[in-house]
Amino acid sequence: MEKNEERGWFFTSESVTEGHPDKICDIVSDSILDAILKQDDKARVACETFVSNGLLVVGGEITTKAQINKREIIKNAIKSIGYTDSKFGFDYKTCAIIDTINEQSPDIAQGVDTGGAGDQGLMIGFACKETKELMPLPIMLAHKLALRLAEVRKKNILKYLGPDGKTQVTVEYREWKPYRVDTVVLSTQHTEEILDKSGNQITKKAKQEIFDKVIKPILGNLIDKNTIIHINPTGKFMSFFR
Repeated sequence: MEKNEERGWFFTSESVTEGHPDKICDIVSDSILDAILKQDDKARVACETFVSNGLLVVGGEITTKAQINKREIIKNAIKSIGYTDSKFGFDYKTCAIIDTINEQSPDIAQGVDTGGAGDQGLMIGFACKETKELMPLPIMLAHKLALRLAEVRKKNILKYLGPDGKTQVTVEYREWKPYRVDTVVLSTQHTEEILDKSGNQITKKAKQEIFDKVIKPILGNLIDKNTIIHINPTGKFMSFFR
């Protein structure tokens, strides 16, 4: 957060699309958990996922009566995200899967079997009235841009987009209320077809299309002539990791 006495203050939040490596891990772990809970609502599931180029490792401690096909669940999760072609460096058909899941440690189990908790956590936060979701406006705008990226990709509105992407929105506040969007950063994975002659940047035409189809519908009147827009500012984004 940055303060400016004359212009108010600024708050920045970011979000990632479902094809970002962090989100892939979340989706795979959640998919395994969901499948187990359908059969065993008393299961203990601590499922962690690691992903790299062409490789997915799932591990952790799971104690359950459920019988699931983890490999099939993992592949279906990757497929649903949109990694269906190896041109993005990762796809459900060819990625290697390593399963290192074990049962819960007996040392932990002895404290949980009687009804105790196997872990602990502290959560802090608050609701606000800036959005109908009761979340601050910057994070909701970043989330909505990420969701819009996925939507235009899956509906083939922008056929050259890949599953991975990241959004960042900076909102200017005045008198403690959102006033305008000051800066937008949108980075999206894409195919080779929209690279310019240098081979290192996407074309101005593609950037305009992304602005028209993704940014403008979400941010609308919150952007003005002074809003700074960065679309793939560091250049091409074709590989799985960036």
